[in-house]
Amino acid sequence: MTTDTPARLLQLLSLLQTPREWPGGELADRLGVSRRTVRRDIDRLRELGYPVEASKGADGGYRLVAGKAMPPLLLDDEEAVAIAVGLRAGAGHAVAGVDEASVRALAKLEQVLPARLRHRVATLQAATTPLTMGDGASIAPETLTVMASAVAGRERLRFVYRAADGSETRRQAEPYRLVSTGRRWYLVAYDLDREDWRTFRVDRVSEPFATGARFAPREMPTGSAAEYLRRSIQRQQETYGFAVAFAGTAAEVAARLPGWLGTPVEEEGGGGGWCVVRGETGDPVEWLAVRLVMAGHEFVVREPAELVACVRELGGRLSRAGGA
Repeated sequence: MTTDTPARLLQLLSLLQTPREWPGGELADRLGVSRRTVRRDIDRLRELGYPVEASKGADGGYRLVAGKAMPPLLLDDEEAVAIAVGLRAGAGHAVAGVDEASVRALAKLEQVLPARLRHRVATLQAATTPLTMGDGASIAPETLTVMASAVAGRERLRFVYRAADGSETRRQAEPYRLVSTGRRWYLVAYDLDREDWRTFRVDRVSEPFATGARFAPREMPTGSAAEYLRRSIQRQQETYGFAVAFAGTAAEVAARLPGWLGTPVEEEGGGGGWCVVRGETGDPVEWLAVRLVMAGHEFVVREPAELVACVRELGGRLSRAGGA
């Protein structure tokens, strides 16, 4: 029997978070208390914001249902390890669909993990190797979590940054946001030494350290970190526009294309069954051609002429390879 009320409430909450309905008698037996005590504990959980639903009947049951807000979750050891490993695997590769929210969740979870579970997570990840498409650079999850914590806590960040030519410099910055392009992670921050805003590729960052020194956020010159990053990338490389028509609905094509390539739009007056993607990129036309093929839909390149020629040459090369 659990006589300590807070401990009993946590035990009751842990049971209710299992997706099933619990008869009142079974909960009473599990907790070693009376059904009346179970009903009082259920009322306490409701007062704390947990939406517990009760069913009528001779042996009424209880279950936790979706509410308007997200109350704290209780995880057992295996569940915590599984979630941490999954988030670390996803965060380590800037794949489409894994954004800043996932990294924040990982930072929060790892902050409260007991030492024994941290060891299990690290051991499991060290023993596994993810199979990825190779579209983005691999990143140590610890780097992302340190940065995410510094962004959330508004703490100044120190780190070593490796430039494109391989040279390394020590930087001190006020981190504003982490931004994922679908292929890479970037840190948008105010560089204190250069007294200006900068973007940093996270896969080139090492030894990140949150100093504990707080700062008041400065006003972002472009309004959002994503827009600042977009303009920064455009300044650093020559870009070109492209237009590609795909055989398929906009929803079907969008499910197979990374969001940074553009949003498919249904073709007007085309008889149905086709959509068009227009965008701008600085990637080599050869890389873009291969990425379009990987979408798995028939397509026609409309512009630019360099991409049209590249697709034709690539098609001929693949045909010859298949014939051989």
